Amino acid sequence: MSGSEAQADVPVVVAGAGPTGMTAALALHARGVDVTILEADPKDRERPGSRAIYVHKDTLRTLENASPGLGHRLVDNGMIWSTRRTLFRGTEVFERTYSTPGGDGDLPHFTSLPQVWTEEYMLDAVEDAGIDVVWGDGVETVDASEDVVRVETESGEEYHAEYVVGADGAGSTVRKEIGGEFDGTESANSFIIADIAEFEDEDEQLFKERVFHYDHPRVDGRNVLLVPFQGGWRVDIQCKDSDDPQRLTEDDAISELVAETLGEDYRDRVEWVSQYKFKQVIADRMVDDHDRVLLAGESGHLFAPFGARGMNSGVADAEAAASAIAVALNAEVESARAAEITQYGITRLKAAEYNKSAAGQALEYLQGDSYVTRAKKYLAAKAAPYYEPAGEWLDDAPYGPHGGPPVTIGQY
Repeated sequence: MSGSEAQADVPVVVAGAGPTGMTAALALHARGVDVTILEADPKDRERPGSRAIYVHKDTLRTLENASPGLGHRLVDNGMIWSTRRTLFRGTEVFERTYSTPGGDGDLPHFTSLPQVWTEEYMLDAVEDAGIDVVWGDGVETVDASEDVVRVETESGEEYHAEYVVGADGAGSTVRKEIGGEFDGTESANSFIIADIAEFEDEDEQLFKERVFHYDHPRVDGRNVLLVPFQGGWRVDIQCKDSDDPQRLTEDDAISELVAETLGEDYRDRVEWVSQYKFKQVIADRMVDDHDRVLLAGESGHLFAPFGARGMNSGVADAEAAASAIAVALNAEVESARAAEITQYGITRLKAAEYNKSAAGQALEYLQGDSYVTRAKKYLAAKAAPYYEPAGEWLDDAPYGPHGGPPVTIGQY
């Protein structure tokens, strides 16, 4: 049966049971829309590394609205660090401690916890809502028409849906099936990222603060970011052009780097280590030609961890996709339905372009390849003891600009 002849037997299919896909499903369910999630991995899949540890206030609010209690559960099981510091070649140039976590209503500005915990709590919410999740059977083909989307899975099952949300990650089958292509750049040098287990005894733990080092003198002048999260520390180290990234991920090398940055007590507490390139990549489209398939999260864009634009922007995509689909399903005329989905594609592509630009600005500050950038950082460091905005600029620069374009949801 062709896509044009089939009738929808499920309102929405979501491809992917990561944070983006589960957010889309919960947000649709909250709007009274039935949804089925198709996930290629088994339910007992292993998800290595802490990954997205910073959950922004907008994300907490979105999750709380989609599943009352979910945002608070993340906050209750996460942690909030109130101090941020920046050092330039071993000398502190900025420090600020916030007396309260702040935020909107009773939700704070952020919480910090491993992504696997976030996914666990989101899956609990999905199951409590009675949302159908099909594990171990990912999307194989997507055939969209003006009226319906025919989805075939790896096992040969077919679903006829009115809409599909592609939240199936960087290698998205859904994106490829609608003809979407990634375009962008990645950094020439690599970054090493490691999870370090915290001590259970509070007397042995480090003070919880976010610390960024420009040209850390104890690790041969590499840039280093240290961020606490519930249960551990994130250590992010920028490689030099002459570094062998694979060598730096080996046990003895990463243990030495951790000992020099977090302290000797943490040398043997490395739980996970990996390397990555700083990506600035977006798809050339966020919806298909028939306004039936919507991309969300890493199926539509890839950003580096700096700035916390990965999972948070995916959640913003998912919320916007759910809103657009819910309105489109109730539209009385075809033009209004299509316009709602088209607008989703326009606004979320603009958000992705903004984040791509922001990631590029952050990379320029981090790499400091140009004479102008190097000079600005050096002069700001010299001025910081006498002029606080100079230190604040150094503290903010590695994460890109604050805020976002008016068409996006919140910051992302």
